[in-house]
Amino acid sequence: MVMVHGEFNLVASEQTGLRGDSRSFAAGMIMGMAQRDLGPGKLQLRAMLSPDPFMGPEGYPLLLATGETADGIDHLVDRQHPHDLFMELSASYSLPVGDKGSLFVYGGLPGEPAFGPPAFMHRTAAMDSPEAPISHHWLDSTHITYGVVTLGFVQDRWKVEASTLRGREPDQQRWDIETGDLDSRSVRLSVNPTDNWSLQASWADIKSPEALEPLVDEERVSVSALYGRAFGSSGFASATGAWARKEKDGETLDAWLLEGALQFNDAWTVFTRAEQVDQAELAPGNIYTVRKVSLGMIHDWRLSNDIKLGVGALINGFDIPSPLSASYGDTGGGMAFVRLKIG
Repeated sequence: MVMVHGEFNLVASEQTGLRGDSRSFAAGMIMGMAQRDLGPGKLQLRAMLSPDPFMGPEGYPLLLATGETADGIDHLVDRQHPHDLFMELSASYSLPVGDKGSLFVYGGLPGEPAFGPPAFMHRTAAMDSPEAPISHHWLDSTHITYGVVTLGFVQDRWKVEASTLRGREPDQQRWDIETGDLDSRSVRLSVNPTDNWSLQASWADIKSPEALEPLVDEERVSVSALYGRAFGSSGFASATGAWARKEKDGETLDAWLLEGALQFNDAWTVFTRAEQVDQAELAPGNIYTVRKVSLGMIHDWRLSNDIKLGVGALINGFDIPSPLSASYGDTGGGMAFVRLKIG
């Protein structure tokens, strides 16, 4: 079996206030997967590429977002970093065990370790929004890890996984493939109690994730619930609820996320997201709990069985506590975008 799918967005972003900015950019991904029987098991190969590096090293304006660096000197603040060209180059092999079980091994350079819910661009409740969550570096920033090996076991609706991985996040050079020691670890337990629900709990011990704080390690925990069901004759409803905690350098930082999408039919989809994050990088030396909500809609036109063209927009609202709010002024924001979806 061979499968290809992709999504490309042309986005105009406006973030208002004293720390806001405006920017037009391209984002998205294209992914290929090949699978075949090999001996007693199955071999799967995956590759995923992104146009994000064309944004430039500073990415796009996104108020209250932090994480990674543009120049190797300063933290990116109030901006979402671009993802690397190579988002995944991986291979996995699974062996059946009994009637409903399987044992598998997965390796990626880069790849995704056993931590957190699926990355936001793969969650059904989030994939129609072109903006990254501000909780990204709590829940799913490990989805691009330059060196990961995972061993897992699946039994009916249960799955347990353990990964060894390179803890350092990708650097500001977005076009290359990085290497390093597999110095960190994670474990995840997942269960699908019904056909509509997917639950997970995970833990990670990550060594030196930030290049600008090389002596600081992080311990992360996360739990999440994903829900999906048919809506009407041709629609779909989906939702995600998630919590994650970072503990680093004596700080405990939590993040909460609720997101949902309602696809009325093949043409119209409404999506929303609400987040609360404890941020330590918005004003050095202080931790502030900030909140953000987004609401958007997209209309798609089907060009063929496998290709859709969509036009959408979203608006943002922010809750920023004093005295941090003085540095932001009158905040607001939104995006307008055009999307090409393949597969």
